[in-house]
Amino acid sequence: MEIGNIAITGRAALAPMAGVTDAAYRQVCQGFGAAYTVTEMVSARAVVYGDKKTLEIAGIAHDARPVFIQLFGEDPQAVCKAAEILMDLGPDGFDVNMGCPVPKVAGNGAGSALMKDPQRCVEMVAALRHAVPVPVTVKLRAGWDESAKNAVEIAKACRQAGAAAITVHGRTRAQMYQGKADWGIIRQVKEAVDVPVIGNGDVTDAQSARNMLMETGCDMVMVGRGALGNPWVFRQINAYLTESCTILPPPGIAERLVTMRKHIGLMAGYKGEARAMREARKHVGWYLHGLRGAAEFRRRAGQLCTLPDLDRLVEDVYRANGPQG
Repeated sequence: MEIGNIAITGRAALAPMAGVTDAAYRQVCQGFGAAYTVTEMVSARAVVYGDKKTLEIAGIAHDARPVFIQLFGEDPQAVCKAAEILMDLGPDGFDVNMGCPVPKVAGNGAGSALMKDPQRCVEMVAALRHAVPVPVTVKLRAGWDESAKNAVEIAKACRQAGAAAITVHGRTRAQMYQGKADWGIIRQVKEAVDVPVIGNGDVTDAQSARNMLMETGCDMVMVGRGALGNPWVFRQINAYLTESCTILPPPGIAERLVTMRKHIGLMAGYKGEARAMREARKHVGWYLHGLRGAAEFRRRAGQLCTLPDLDRLVEDVYRANGPQG
């Protein structure tokens, strides 16, 4: 598959998730076979204003390719200016966030609120497409609510404006992250446009990835919450789709803990130990889900302050769950 002139190998991509898919986690997921990754959403206005933390979020120096930078904003001119600035980082493309449901984004006219204004969506994509020499993609929701499920209309308009691919999350903005994703709307978008369509929503393992591909006809799946503490999901999806429905077993305790330690170590290297450990607490909790003693270990994870704290936790988790546990 190609997105514009970018070759994509594989059928599962890592979804952008604020506060989660930073450079460290993208690198881990790339190592397990994510076909491509997208940065956390980046505020176009903050980039234009030169905000250091925002520019850090957009950093892709440590990424394997392809990697896209996702921008959000309500003003096409600001989004274009931000993209022009960020071109110096060498992204493979830009993704326009038209799906974020949180009030601080949608309440300011960006994210999923853009879907209430199809003309602005067109202006955004058309302006960005002419501003940068790399592919422009968009990520949509099914619509604002059940009475306004207009993903097909927006997808067609964005395609005509120059979008190279469309990602559709099958929930409405009103659903937030609750309820069941509507894969039917993904199928309708796929039937309506002639560029790659990536399906998102309720893909949590290899079988659900295959089911979405079969039921919707989409070209790829995008895994979001299903990848939390579970980066090997991409390895499992790839094996299932390419090796006659081979179901790879979940990783053993040693691989799980080694992966977690590598992930948090990368975070510390990129962000500094103190900040990384604060942000790592939720990741460690996700990695430990389902293990023996998980409740107590997650409590300890919420108090992590240093890498030696993490190492002691890893030792205790292995002692409780390893071959002799």
